[in-house]
Amino acid sequence: MRFIISSGMLLKQLQTLAGVIGNNNATLILDNFLFELKGGLLTITASDLETTMRAVLEVEGENDGMVAIPAKMLVDTLKSLPEMPVNFSFDSETMQMEVGSEYGKYSISCLDGEEFPALPELESPSTVTIPAGHLQKAIQKTLFAAANDEMRPVVSGVFMQISEDMITFVATDAHKLVRYRLIGFENQETGSFVMPKKPLNILKSILGQAVSMVDVHYNKTNIRFEFDEVTVVTRLVEGKYPNYEAVIPQNNPYNLIINRAAFLSSVRRVSIFSSKSSSQIRLKISGTEIHISAEDLDYANRANERLQCSFEGEDLLIGFSSKFLIEVLSNMESEEIRIELSAPNRAGLVFPMDGMADDEDLLLLVMPVMVASAD
Repeated sequence: MRFIISSGMLLKQLQTLAGVIGNNNATLILDNFLFELKGGLLTITASDLETTMRAVLEVEGENDGMVAIPAKMLVDTLKSLPEMPVNFSFDSETMQMEVGSEYGKYSISCLDGEEFPALPELESPSTVTIPAGHLQKAIQKTLFAAANDEMRPVVSGVFMQISEDMITFVATDAHKLVRYRLIGFENQETGSFVMPKKPLNILKSILGQAVSMVDVHYNKTNIRFEFDEVTVVTRLVEGKYPNYEAVIPQNNPYNLIINRAAFLSSVRRVSIFSSKSSSQIRLKISGTEIHISAEDLDYANRANERLQCSFEGEDLLIGFSSKFLIEVLSNMESEEIRIELSAPNRAGLVFPMDGMADDEDLLLLVMPVMVASAD
């Protein structure tokens, strides 16, 4: 088994694949990349049993073969090399992979590739095709809102719901919620499932480089993404996703329109003076002004700012956790936003006023906190 490949090209691909490999793998073989050479195509696979990722690269190769190579040692070796052609030569008798560069040769002890887990096959899958850019944006817009709760894994992922005319992505941690919809899709099959964070983080980082459509195949237990000679297969999160629509308040009579960047900057400054235990800030909206305030009674610290805004409705005082409000505002790109409110004890809805395509719909929700005191 011999092949030649650019060190930079191989390193870039391996660094992406390395994101799949766990820190405490159940078996030694999972600390390795699986290399499979067939003619001029090199297939590289990484897995942690829950998620498996495979990529195909073109190489100058001969003598087809398969071998498992220690991931960390190979990545560290390539990192230390400048861009140059690198020769790989595997001896199946000694189980040594010799890596040759202009500087010298390096011998890596390998394992039998037959021991590497096979790429999971999906039985009777359904399929939907999504433009790579749309899928990346959907992941970017929702993933930050997913919970970090090992006791409730179903809310630690992103819920994907496929209907006849749209695809909906939802994430929530009970303090904030994001619903991103792609409208106008004609889907032959419908379904819903929860995708885990780890493969979505990987997809988020590489889909921007993709220029093709992404074929998404799924059944009740697994999902497979295929695009640009890359395949990602992962086990779906078990369990029923909570009824997210029930927490989205309807008929919100109060509408606030404000510059997002100015509002975000003000909330960040004022939050410095909030209680460390609650991170609470207060929004007092009256006429064309919004007063943003916070105080820490334990240390007698307080801050108050005011901004111009457009507001429809009666004067309102409502409290939010600055941490979650900052997260929501930071993950938006629009210049202006619309905030819909109904009561101090009901969630606030945030919508972008610009920067969205006609086939997109984005809703962000922030739960309120009890107002500790008023100005």
